[in-house]
Amino acid sequence: MEKIWAYLVHLGFNMWLDWEHPQYKGSDVVSTDYLRCEKEAWDKLMEEIEKSGVNMVIIDIGEGIRYRSHPEIAINGSWEVDTLRQEIQKMRNKGLEVIPKLNFSTTHDNWLGRYGRCVSTEEYYKVCRDLIEEVMEIFDKPRFFHLGMDEETYEHQRDMLYVVVRQYDLWWKDLLFLVEEVEKRGGRAWIWSDHLWRHKEEFFQRMPRSVIQSNWYYGRDFNPSIGYVRAYVELAERGYDQIPTGSNWDVEENFPLTVEFCKKHIPDEHLLGFLQTSWRPTTMKWLPTHLKALEAVRKGREIYG
Repeated sequence: MEKIWAYLVHLGFNMWLDWEHPQYKGSDVVSTDYLRCEKEAWDKLMEEIEKSGVNMVIIDIGEGIRYRSHPEIAINGSWEVDTLRQEIQKMRNKGLEVIPKLNFSTTHDNWLGRYGRCVSTEEYYKVCRDLIEEVMEIFDKPRFFHLGMDEETYEHQRDMLYVVVRQYDLWWKDLLFLVEEVEKRGGRAWIWSDHLWRHKEEFFQRMPRSVIQSNWYYGRDFNPSIGYVRAYVELAERGYDQIPTGSNWDVEENFPLTVEFCKKHIPDEHLLGFLQTSWRPTTMKWLPTHLKALEAVRKGREIYG
């Protein structure tokens, strides 16, 4: 089976700070009431994706569309559902597989609006169910659905106005609820794997093998003694399907290094492919960074052979 070479593209970008923290004033990490996705940048990025060797695009939707089930989540500039459908079809016409992502981590759920302050309530479960169902329909029953679920710790939320961290059985209850909502609609759930870093024993006891794992590490030193790096090996030893993730957030050559390490340490049958992201909004300001990330994908494919 052909390996996945995926790129994460942001339609919505409200996934960090929930107020204009003085330290981060004007930064992209601050949530806004307007959409930070410029159509010119989107179109240019899609042109380059087609040339780069990428064969899968993950769209982080967030507040980026006016959901028919919950239009109240939309902000200024959110796309209509039909607009997103048209863009998905354009990508498919280029031979790209298109996969949805909604991050339900409480550290990254500002896009949910007021529902981000209703976590683990019956109202919250209904909204999550409605959104998953609608997105699965918009994407024509995609084979994967990325649920995020990363960095849900106080340390990651320390600068937020509103802090909520699910722990112990509650984190697992909500994760497994989301996974079930995807699976009963014919998809396969996909998450970030960093819960493993802090809860290894529990993770391997309770994480279903059906859930695709994207461990991530954005550094340069791939010594297995580093916990973030060792997680790739530990997931491999326990037979999880993986899509390792790199980024040019800090280190330009991180993605090729990720490919080189994981090719050696993950059995081929469990290495589904790789995911690259710049963690930048889809705007003309950041287009050069996106293009450098795509160049790293080309290099990674050369290394993989």
